[in-house]
Amino acid sequence: MFEFGIVRRASESDLIQISIHDLRDHTDDRHRQVDDRPFGGGAGMVMKPDPLFRAVNAIAGTTSDGAAAVTRPFVVLLSPQGRLFKQSVAEELSRLDRLVLICGRYEGVDERVTQGLVDDELSIGDYVLSGGEIAAMVVVDAVTRLLPGALGCETSAERESFAGSGDLSGLLDFPQYTRPADYQGMKVPEVLLSGHHGEIERWRRRKAIEKTLKRRPDLLNGRDWTAQGKREIDEVIKEISREDID
Repeated sequence: MFEFGIVRRASESDLIQISIHDLRDHTDDRHRQVDDRPFGGGAGMVMKPDPLFRAVNAIAGTTSDGAAAVTRPFVVLLSPQGRLFKQSVAEELSRLDRLVLICGRYEGVDERVTQGLVDDELSIGDYVLSGGEIAAMVVVDAVTRLLPGALGCETSAERESFAGSGDLSGLLDFPQYTRPADYQGMKVPEVLLSGHHGEIERWRRRKAIEKTLKRRPDLLNGRDWTAQGKREIDEVIKEISREDID
């Protein structure tokens, strides 16, 4: 996936450098073993600490071109036990110079890795995957999009779901339309054809709030709304209530 789309273009433009490391290259036994049975018994295998410490320490000491590193990378373990990865976390990571993603597998990773090596643990959702590789792809894609110059239009990322600014920050995106204006009787809202930028912006704000209220009301909890934002929320709630009654 790193050879396609925005990630590929960002890599070709030297906005990001991605290296994939095999933990087996950092073992010292002839079987190149990276996992073992858990102490205390139980099913499955646990990733051993030694290969992970060796791998991260080797990565930390050099840059991607083999030169001596100046700064230590920020180390993230991708794990179901981590905090939820969301847009605000992607923004945090996009400001880092170096980032190491450890892909958990099997029954998990030896706890000493978390204690002595990892700076943060992240989860992409409340479900179980075979390994952290898919989660790593999600993180790389989400972070790359936020790098200056990665997108063709610098305002694109600001207009997406969970992004935006002010009261719209962290909400779902408003509905989008393109040509034709009438497709099989389904018409584009007149306001979007009006050319009135103020009215279009107000419509988009209301629709973003409406969609968030209907699909992800949890995103509205605990927010510090401006007076205008609170007024718009109340108006949208009343409109939805009237529609339900009708």
